[in-house]
Amino acid sequence: MSCPYGQCDGSGFLIDEEANLARDCRCRASRVARARARTLSAVIPRRYRHVAFDRPPVTHLAAPVVAEVRRFSQHIEERLDEGRGLWMLGEVGTGKTTLAMLVSRAALDAGRSVAIYSMPRLLNLIRDSMDSAGSKAELLDRLGAVDLLHLDDLGAENRTEWVLEQLYSIVNSRYEDERSVVVTTNLAPDELREQIGARTVSRLIEMCGDPLPLFGPDRRRELRLGADALGDSFASELPGA
Repeated sequence: MSCPYGQCDGSGFLIDEEANLARDCRCRASRVARARARTLSAVIPRRYRHVAFDRPPVTHLAAPVVAEVRRFSQHIEERLDEGRGLWMLGEVGTGKTTLAMLVSRAALDAGRSVAIYSMPRLLNLIRDSMDSAGSKAELLDRLGAVDLLHLDDLGAENRTEWVLEQLYSIVNSRYEDERSVVVTTNLAPDELREQIGARTVSRLIEMCGDPLPLFGPDRRRELRLGADALGDSFASELPGA
């Protein structure tokens, strides 16, 4: 892979042949992160691979929120280098995950490392990793190393001391290393504090700013109802209906 900054030969090192020395290129940190993240989920789910800012359902979402997510995506390199993030707040089916996937795809298109997980799935992965000595630490290290960690449905998990400990460890690691997160949740900040702890939410607010609100009807339900109505209408026109 070539250097995205045009500085090295793709090795991640800048070579000074006269002095016979090598130093890290600007791209080396992201190369190391990608190498450590290879076993993490960095694939945009099939349902979201063709979403775009200029077509539905995104064009039907709240314009100010979409504009903010678009700006973030257009400057994804700078945002990731700064360790900035985003979080989307709204009820089920209001477009939170769709917008978050656009951010993750922008990061992947820029050649940056990304890990995409729903919270229940990630916690199950952490539990499974505890069966092998050292594997949990390795998993948390990889989660901490990626350029962008995408956490979907934060607050959907059962509240236990173990869950609170894992969430704090993940978020705090990224907070301390100034690495970006994109988060979706159904819970307002006060509700989220009750669910995952004030320390974790405080760090998310500092990293991501205030949540971007997405309200309105469940668009997935509207699509299902529309499809059912179309089917009923078609059936009524059939002979013998």
